[in-house]
Amino acid sequence: MDELSKSQLGKSVAYENQYNPDLLLPLPRIAKRIEIGIEGQPLPFKGKDLWYAFEVSWLSESGKPIVAMARISVPCESEFLIESKSLKLYFNSFNGSLFKTLDDVKSAITKDLSNAAQADVSVEILLPEQFQQCSIVEPEGECIDNEDILTDIYTVDHTLLQCSHDKVVTETLHSNLLKSNCLATGQPDWGTVVIAYEGPKLDRVALLKYIISFREHQEFHEQCVERIFMDISRLIKPVKLTVYARYTRRGGLDINPIRSTQSELLDFTWARFARQ
Repeated sequence: MDELSKSQLGKSVAYENQYNPDLLLPLPRIAKRIEIGIEGQPLPFKGKDLWYAFEVSWLSESGKPIVAMARISVPCESEFLIESKSLKLYFNSFNGSLFKTLDDVKSAITKDLSNAAQADVSVEILLPEQFQQCSIVEPEGECIDNEDILTDIYTVDHTLLQCSHDKVVTETLHSNLLKSNCLATGQPDWGTVVIAYEGPKLDRVALLKYIISFREHQEFHEQCVERIFMDISRLIKPVKLTVYARYTRRGGLDINPIRSTQSELLDFTWARFARQ
């Protein structure tokens, strides 16, 4: 990705505290999608990238700081994803900036992120008196992490996946053992992945080995989830399939990509997993 050379990831950078939308760095989705066999439209899934920003602050007209949290939804149909450190720098640029109203802040963020992603991005902002909405929930479905396995494969390998074609099930499984590495810096990204499907039964031992095989794989969060979706979809040709991951927070941000065959997508509202 030539665009990554423009990123501030892995670089020492001075933080700006005056509103600056030019800090946002869009990255094209297309190259990584071609790599996993997705070309053109329509996409083989519906989806969105849900971001939670926990370090949002600006100044009122009187100069008094206001703190908040933001929930951002970027549709997967957007031409671009938004690079994470650029989003952190962008939110930092609000810290010394005056805004008249909460609506002014929300409008600025919505416009800037929509321009960056080249899609309609939705933004919600929570003030401290609403923070109680941020409840902790458990991952859906059965955890497969206690499966007895032996593995030494830590680079992603879709051939590890297995299923029983003579047995069709509807089930939801999850694992807390997803780990990949940032495409730009190589730093670890930790997450919980949830897989809900109707189709030939996935072998749980094989599925866990597959998830663990991401351990040294370098890709952004959104790309990992799309890869998992496509690998499982090709194997079982499901009636229904939803894959989402909830990644742990870094720099005041967490990213939660969702990809699904279904039009009605999961909505996490403000709930989060304990690790986040």
